[in-house]
Amino acid sequence: MSDDIFSGSSGQQGILTNSVLPMDQEPEIVSLRPERLHDYIGQAEVLETLAIAIEAAQQRGEALEHVLFHGPPGLGKTTLAHIIANEMNTRMVVTSGPALEKGGDLIGMLTHLETGDVLFIDEIHRTPKTVEELLYPAMEDFSIDFIFDKGIHARSHRFQLKQFTLVGATTRVGLLSAPLRDRFGLFRSLDFYNTADLEKIVRRSAALLGLDIDTAGACSLAKRSRGTPRIINRLLKRARDYAQVRADGRITEKTVTEALGLEGVDDVGLTPLDRRYLLTVIHYYNGGPVGIEAVAATLQEETDTLVDVVEPFLLKIGFIMRTAAGRRASDQAYRHLGLEKREGK
Repeated sequence: MSDDIFSGSSGQQGILTNSVLPMDQEPEIVSLRPERLHDYIGQAEVLETLAIAIEAAQQRGEALEHVLFHGPPGLGKTTLAHIIANEMNTRMVVTSGPALEKGGDLIGMLTHLETGDVLFIDEIHRTPKTVEELLYPAMEDFSIDFIFDKGIHARSHRFQLKQFTLVGATTRVGLLSAPLRDRFGLFRSLDFYNTADLEKIVRRSAALLGLDIDTAGACSLAKRSRGTPRIINRLLKRARDYAQVRADGRITEKTVTEALGLEGVDDVGLTPLDRRYLLTVIHYYNGGPVGIEAVAATLQEETDTLVDVVEPFLLKIGFIMRTAAGRRASDQAYRHLGLEKREGK
C-alpha cells in the first residue's frame, strides 16, 4: 500500500500528522451548558448557597458536602453537578439510580474515586434499596463494609474510601427514603425560571450557536418554554431550522410563531399532550375532580409521564388544581382553550 495516504502527496496535507490541528480540539457538538457559576443564569439563591459552600470547602481543603437537587426535569440539576466539579477542580463520575442494579456496581465506582471527586447520581430516588443502603456508611463515614464467606465463617471488613462529594438529582423527592435524604448536607429545590432569565438564556444559547435573534423573537421563545431552560434550547433549534429553510435565517417573533406552530406549541407553551390532558379532564370528566390513574388510562399514557412532565407546569400556571378528590381544571384552563364552563362545575 502506498504511504501517500499517511504522509500526503502532491503537496497536500496528510490525513495523519504528528501535530494537533485546530479541528482536533473542536468539540463535536456545541454544548449549551454553562461550565462555571458566574455563567449560570437564574436560581440566584441556589447559586449563592453553592458559592459559599464551595469557597468554604476550598479554604478548609475539604471535599464539598453531599448535595441533593430536586425539581422538575430540565431545570439544570445535571448542569449544576458539572459546575460543582469544575469549581472544585475535580473529576466527575456520572451514573443514575436505575443503572445501579447491584451493590457491586456502586462499590466499584466508590473505590475508584479520588479525594474531592464528584459522584453524580441522576434519578437517585430509583436506586434499588439494597444499593441505597451501601450509600449510608459511604456518605457518612466514607467507608464501605465487605462481607466474606457465609454462615459461621462470615467475616466483615471495612474499606476506607477517600473523601468524595455525592450529588444527587431527583424529580420525585417524596420517593427518597428519610435515611438517604437526611445524609445530604445541602438540599436545594430548583423552581421554574421567569421570562427575564429565560430571555438571557436564549440569547446566550443563540450567541453560542452563532444565530441572529431579535428581542421579540427571544421574548416569544421565553414565553413558550414552560419556564424550563432545556425546553427553550430545544425550541430555539427548531426556530433556527425553520428560519434557515423558510425565512432569511433571522429568528423573529413571526419565525418563532410559525416554527412552533408546526410543533404544536402554543403561545403559553402548551403542547398537544398538555391540551389532550386538559380536554380529557374537561370533556370526559366534566372538569373534574378525577384521579390521575383515570386520566392516564383515558389518554393511554403512563401515570409517571403525566405526573413528572405534564402536571408540574400546568399546576404552576394554575390550569389544573390538585384536590383531595383528584384533579380539577381551573377557570383559566377553560378560557385558554376557548371553552365555556358548565354551571355547577
